[in-house]
Amino acid sequence: MTTPYGRPVRALRPGDCLALIAPAGPADFDHAAAHLWAEGHGYRLKIYPGVSHKAGYLAGSDAVRLADLHAAFADPDIAAILCIRGGYGSPRLLDQVDYALIAAHLKPFVGYSDLTALHQALWLETGCVTFHGPMMRPDLLTPRLAPTEALLLQMLRGGVGEGGIIEHPSEFPLTTLASGAAEGRLAGGNLTMISASLGTPWPIDTQDSVLFIEDVNEPLFRIDRTLNQLRLAGKFKGLKGVLLGDVAKVEPAALFELVQATFAHLNIPILAGWRSGHCDPNLTLPLGARVVLDADSQQLKLAQPITY
Repeated sequence: MTTPYGRPVRALRPGDCLALIAPAGPADFDHAAAHLWAEGHGYRLKIYPGVSHKAGYLAGSDAVRLADLHAAFADPDIAAILCIRGGYGSPRLLDQVDYALIAAHLKPFVGYSDLTALHQALWLETGCVTFHGPMMRPDLLTPRLAPTEALLLQMLRGGVGEGGIIEHPSEFPLTTLASGAAEGRLAGGNLTMISASLGTPWPIDTQDSVLFIEDVNEPLFRIDRTLNQLRLAGKFKGLKGVLLGDVAKVEPAALFELVQATFAHLNIPILAGWRSGHCDPNLTLPLGARVVLDADSQQLKLAQPITY
């Protein structure tokens, strides 16, 4: 059901209600603080039951987490869906998700890390734009640099339109690993989750795409292994460009050398150092949207509207 351009979702309006769900791991947090965060930006917040559950490393049973996901999409009062945190658990839901229900009630869905699994499945099943962006517990209720929150709200409110540049803070220099410019659909997320999707019905779709990757707590040899797995699985065919996000706890020079060598034979633009992922700031990216990656001017620009 995918399309060349990601299906836009409705922009947030003042007074809208946001959903907070936990599709993956549990999190202890101050519910009142979450409500105050939403109200401080002019929104209401509905916290779904599974957010208060815990089943070991999961935020409640699969049934509870799935019910919250479905309910948040189906509820006409909900304008956007935020996730409490990542961890693990989203892939357990994929073969039980009612994608027809979601396709009939598209709305912004925001998360990263383990939520990469849901981003990929939602693209393949509905063709919609989703947002690789901050989550409530690690980002929005924790002190973070201003662009983390500002870019999230700007995108959800429709403040970045077709032709608009997704601003990257100048105090965090980017590195051009391979020159050039290319247009493609933005795909990707957490590298470990991307590789774990191979062999499932919801693998990453890299055709005609700009591949964004990030990760955390993975040594260089594991990054090498997962990139090689993607190569052997044919996922480099059709790539238009690579946007390398934050790979926490890996020495940048060694990482850049590995990425440069891995994609050198494709002769595509590669831009490294983008502050998205397990980092501060954590910049929101519109997955599924057509973008132009210009590695020479070190810019990422929207080639389509992502909201209406």
